[in-house]
Amino acid sequence: MACIETDGTGRESAATARRTRDDLLERMEEHLRAFLSAEHELWARVNDRAVGAVDALSELVAAGGKRIRPAFCIAGYLAADGDPADPAVVAAAAALEMLHASALIHDDVIDASSHRRGLPTVHAHHSALHAARAWQGESRRYGEGVALLVGDLALVYSEQLMSAAPAAVAAVWNKLRSELMIGQYMDMTAAAEFSVDPRLSRWIALAKSGHYTIHRPLAVGASAAGRADLAPAFAKYGEAVGEAFQLRDDLLDAFGDSAHTGKPAGLDFQQHKMTLLLGWAMQRDERIHSLITEPGHTPDEVRRRLVDTGVPDDVEKHIAALVEQGCDAIADVPIDPVWRAELATMATKVAYRTT
Repeated sequence: MACIETDGTGRESAATARRTRDDLLERMEEHLRAFLSAEHELWARVNDRAVGAVDALSELVAAGGKRIRPAFCIAGYLAADGDPADPAVVAAAAALEMLHASALIHDDVIDASSHRRGLPTVHAHHSALHAARAWQGESRRYGEGVALLVGDLALVYSEQLMSAAPAAVAAVWNKLRSELMIGQYMDMTAAAEFSVDPRLSRWIALAKSGHYTIHRPLAVGASAAGRADLAPAFAKYGEAVGEAFQLRDDLLDAFGDSAHTGKPAGLDFQQHKMTLLLGWAMQRDERIHSLITEPGHTPDEVRRRLVDTGVPDDVEKHIAALVEQGCDAIADVPIDPVWRAELATMATKVAYRTT
């Protein structure tokens, strides 16, 4: 392992641990840029038009994002005493971010979302391009078709990137991807049925967000470092913190400012997403169901009714309990105490973020 600064007792200092993680995140960004640039050059030699799909993906990746999944992957790797000089963790982190790009592009089509990270979504941009150039066919179908293909391309690229990681990550990587797809499918089905089932809502939140965002990326990092023994503790931590992350996402969708979140507010209402927030609220007030499903009602009406139920306050309390539960799960795990503290800090940050 590379030589690192300690606090005099042989342990990493908090500042050094954070610096190492941030350096690896920056190396991941460089890796993504270099990978996509190489793909652009490759396809430009084939045909000028062929670069369009790569460029659409590159624009989304370059637009930023929270990079939560790569951050937890790297944190899991370093907490497991992985060598920061090994490029394998950079490849694994890049693969997770590329998979996330794929999920976002497809999710935006499913949700008919117009903006992502402050920019037009892939399907919205290409629908507008089709219309502006008066091309043949239907603009909406063209834009959605492009987005599906660009999302698929990101999925292919994620597999290419992960192929440079240790073989030990294969099992958790495969589970992560199938879990995400099944969770998304269940999310769509629950939205179509729009029946109150908080247990199902919680399962969906765990499958498509909790495991995918926190738990599995941590496990990928630990597996890459050869520490499969950390899996049980990281699972308990990741599920709790991941659920807190999703609940914050639900609150931000319902009450957040799109100028800060980078995407339209109230999409869960428009798409009839059966979030835990809405499930709990409809158990207390049946009128909320018709406010969302019947025409003529505004998002502000729904928000006021949600507040009246007291559910948003209860969700905040549940988030706090989940963060505490996640931190308790790693209280005795055999890792450097500095990384135990850093994971606790990361849990708080994702649970109480404002974007």
